[in-house]
Amino acid sequence: MKATSGADPDSLVISARDLRKTYHTTPAVVALRGVDIDVAAGERVVISGRSGAGKSTLLNILGLLDTATSGSYMLLGHDTAATDKSGRDRLRAQALGFVFQENHILGHRTAAENVDLTLSISRVPRGERADLIDQALARVGLVHRRDALARLLSGGEKQRLAVARAMVNHPRVLLADEPTGNLDDDNAQQVLELFDTHAATGVAVVVISHDIRLSAWADRALCLVDGTLVENVAAPGGAA
Repeated sequence: MKATSGADPDSLVISARDLRKTYHTTPAVVALRGVDIDVAAGERVVISGRSGAGKSTLLNILGLLDTATSGSYMLLGHDTAATDKSGRDRLRAQALGFVFQENHILGHRTAAENVDLTLSISRVPRGERADLIDQALARVGLVHRRDALARLLSGGEKQRLAVARAMVNHPRVLLADEPTGNLDDDNAQQVLELFDTHAATGVAVVVISHDIRLSAWADRALCLVDGTLVENVAAPGGAA
């Protein structure tokens, strides 16, 4: 079964066909063997699969951090294969937000400075940043921690800060890699509720996870099996 959406094609923010990825190592490693995926605006999609199934490879391609060996990938109507590196960099900065399991928060900087990194990369004028930072921190309940060093935040606070940093620029797509993997139930629920809030505004949320809590949360649960995506199938032998 193909992991394509029944949504109106005009609502799709991600539409990929026959994505294939081979790493030309010795021996060669085939990570993706023909992935089809559609994601509509406001949709919440979770992708599971065994370790080595190609989840991170797929996320990197969707996030324009890597390119497929072959296949087509349309992001917000842009043909990414026909876009040069500088164009992909601009599209990634403007359209995509990222949240990772390890959060990649800079502990020696304040919460506000961590959020400001996204705005700096996106070249938002400095005079506009303070309000955007405060709004982003308020949305995740951390405005009172604005000037705290990030290393002093709790694990849950760091992950919420990662969401604020990802969403401060109002991207159209949020890509998350194991965002609840290191969190207890309460903190995981807080992160999912933040994702819900953004999805309700039309942000597409794509999550790579082995966390079984997310299958019930998502609008669609997909699984990578032998380099292809299938729908509503549990990862054989347990997700990883």
